[in-house]
Amino acid sequence: MRKPVLSFLCLVVACSLGNTLDRQPNADYHARREALAKKAGGVVVLFAPLEAGDAEYGFRQDDNFYYLSGVTEPGVALLIAPAVEAKDDSPARLYTEILLLPPHNVRLEKFTGPKLGAENPDAPKITGFDHVEDMGKLPDEVSKVMASGRPVIYTDVASQGETSASAEPLTFLKRTNAFLFFQDVKPLLSALRTVKDGGEAALIRKAVDASVAAHVAAMKAVKPNVTEFEISALLQYEWGKRGCERAAYSPIVGSGHNSTVLHYSENSNAMKAGDVVVIDAAGEYSMYAADITRTLPVNGRFTARQREIYDIVLGAQEAAMAAFQSGKSLLFGDSDTSLNKVAKDYIKSHGKDLHGQPLDQYFIHGLGHYIGLNVHDAGDYKVPLGPGATFTIEPGIYIPEENIGVRIEDDYYVDADGKLIKLSAALPSKAADVEKAMAGK
Repeated sequence: MRKPVLSFLCLVVACSLGNTLDRQPNADYHARREALAKKAGGVVVLFAPLEAGDAEYGFRQDDNFYYLSGVTEPGVALLIAPAVEAKDDSPARLYTEILLLPPHNVRLEKFTGPKLGAENPDAPKITGFDHVEDMGKLPDEVSKVMASGRPVIYTDVASQGETSASAEPLTFLKRTNAFLFFQDVKPLLSALRTVKDGGEAALIRKAVDASVAAHVAAMKAVKPNVTEFEISALLQYEWGKRGCERAAYSPIVGSGHNSTVLHYSENSNAMKAGDVVVIDAAGEYSMYAADITRTLPVNGRFTARQREIYDIVLGAQEAAMAAFQSGKSLLFGDSDTSLNKVAKDYIKSHGKDLHGQPLDQYFIHGLGHYIGLNVHDAGDYKVPLGPGATFTIEPGIYIPEENIGVRIEDDYYVDADGKLIKLSAALPSKAADVEKAMAGK
């Protein structure tokens, strides 16, 4: 009976490790670890956060840790080190990667389910790591890899005002080896995460598709006297039943004056005829985020002034899309290659406020940002947008004096040929098409 029981437990743990996520193949995470080791040229040690009391969604893995491991368990650690050649008195070392797992907490596992342990012979196969060890062996493993190089560890060093899951473990590690020095690994990871591989792009597309369906449902449900919160709840239901495990960020459903408040989050007002409502909401599918915004007329038809502002915002988005050049365009900056400048110049040259002034003063945020494991994903904004870049284009005009806020936000991907792909193209964005969708046509 022992073998079948052990096999069953291994299966349970494997399912637990992947949770219900649409996880990429182990080889993809392995390739990222090797790429980071090569880029760092030194030892990398990273810790996953401990489980916190998030009653709504439960534990969510740190973005960088998940990017490198695909492991969703709390309290684990990884060590990677590049290969080095023999030099003087230092021996050669092969590329090294180790996943370190905490000891079992039998009492806790009765509540949270079985956890993978280092004693499991299938642990390397399940996780895709070359080696899996008990967490208690970390100091010894660090000493081994440090024997072949500088006493510098690349890790999650917290900036001022930030927290780091690595802070306490690194303090302990420092006590075991006083000659260790720590250097921040986040800039290196940001550079790697700027370019999405095919598997990541596919997961982002699934998040976008589910979010588009949710927005279509919202378009049909927006009417006078419906509360903003009802629409927020509908959105979360719609993307949830399509596989999204959570919202990618707190949904924004702001009508009337609230449409001019960028990060309005109360979602408590009843929508009124004659107002517009800005709906900035999207789901997260298997850790990957979408980010979509539409602006709707509450009673189903834009007024002439609302339509004027709406068309200017849409024109700015389309101008940025038309100006895009793979390998040349930047999201930000003052140069002619900046998509932000293109959009802002368009808004400045189209339309006026009630005082005859240009409207660019009401475009009060940047044109876009990377999306990925985080809705504002890590990435290098100094690098031109090229193949693998996944980002938003989201111009907006917010005029509190007129109670008109308009934002149109879509998600984009640059394919291997340098073509700009609008991932959220299935969601209506032209004013006439929005009105038709709201009427159920």
